[in-house]
Amino acid sequence: MLQIKPKKIELYGIKDIDRLPQLQKLSAADRLAIKAVAQVLPFRVNNYVVEELIDWENIPDDPIFRLTFPQGEMLSPESLDKVIWHLQNSTPEDLRLVVNAIRSQLNPHPAGQVEYNVPSLDGKRVPGIQHKYPETVLIFPTAGQTCHAYCTFCFRWPQFLGMDGIKFATRESGLFQDYLRQHQEVTDVLITGGDPMTMKARHLSLYIEPLLGEGFEHIQTIRIGTKSVAYWPYRFLTDEDADDVLRLFEKVTLAGKHLAIMAHYDHWKEIETEIAQAAIRRIRTTGAQIRTQAPLMRGINDSSQVWTRMWQEQVRLGCVPYYMFMERDTGAKHYFEVPIVQAWEIFQGAIQKVSGLARTVRGPVMSALPGKVAVDGVAQIKGEKVFVLSFLQGRDRDWCKRPFFARYDEQASWLTDLVPALGEKEFFYEQQLQEILKIQSQVSNIHR
Repeated sequence: MLQIKPKKIELYGIKDIDRLPQLQKLSAADRLAIKAVAQVLPFRVNNYVVEELIDWENIPDDPIFRLTFPQGEMLSPESLDKVIWHLQNSTPEDLRLVVNAIRSQLNPHPAGQVEYNVPSLDGKRVPGIQHKYPETVLIFPTAGQTCHAYCTFCFRWPQFLGMDGIKFATRESGLFQDYLRQHQEVTDVLITGGDPMTMKARHLSLYIEPLLGEGFEHIQTIRIGTKSVAYWPYRFLTDEDADDVLRLFEKVTLAGKHLAIMAHYDHWKEIETEIAQAAIRRIRTTGAQIRTQAPLMRGINDSSQVWTRMWQEQVRLGCVPYYMFMERDTGAKHYFEVPIVQAWEIFQGAIQKVSGLARTVRGPVMSALPGKVAVDGVAQIKGEKVFVLSFLQGRDRDWCKRPFFARYDEQASWLTDLVPALGEKEFFYEQQLQEILKIQSQVSNIHR
């Protein structure tokens, strides 16, 4: 039986870049580039990731290194040079102004999260909640807006910064509960962040336990979005309140609700350690289901072999492969993005080599302004080569699973790069989308 020794988490940030002995393998110029990018995009890593997951004989090519340590190419050459100059020559205030200007150019809230997803209650916007799809509400607990380690690709990178007006967070005030009581169409609550599993069990329970009682019978599923199973599995094993976390999970399932741990795994290396697998086993003893998801990223997991191995391991351990996402149009997208056609080829190559139990996964999927759009394939229709697309989720339910077609484009990497095929002037949903967004914008402006 595996004997698990407790481990105390140690967090490393910008100030540690020159101190970490492992980074001495890099030149001073490379370390300076890391520090410069870390001024713009959030940087944090912990001792488990550094000691157990990164192959320091393979940097800078190691995938976990690229997932956690900023690379100079994540900024444009002009932005990188500007930050380096101000880092070496300017006051902290001047550096901050330059950094914030660069951040504002990186599309900090893609897909209309601020403008169109924040709901209202009794004439006032509800902070720290998003409600894009009728069945699902996202909750951002204030105490959970950090992570055990930050992913360099993260589309929620603004959550970790001190910039005004771009952070979602709600304190446990009961306001989100009032909102859920009034919206009986909601079946799923997703507690997200940041990472809610950075919260103490007693704080997490303030958000979860009320949903198990009277008035919330319509809530069937509670989801927790987390990277902790990969980046700090001790959370479920030896942290001081790990047992309390597991008892909270049991309480959800015993109440007749479905508890889904939405685990972020970006590479099979994150699931191969003994401690990571022990955490999975312990979570599953509570009756919780672990579903896995990740974006496809150039230089990290842009091969069918990586995904095949990852999905096979996940199924062996009792997890359910759920999503292969396309890298969102925010942050360092230019560094990570993969063309749509290549993403589809990688997905197809991987899905062919796994059993039916792993074919629960959907992909490649773009979580875009109108909804979650899946790339179902490439086809020839009336002599024209096209992408076959469909909605898995949409701002209007009627859009779901209605096939539509875009012109084949080898360079396109996002929905907005595509144009309608077969002589159509616009995609079937576009006019209705504009009407939905107009109404939502008017409501938001009234309630600001």
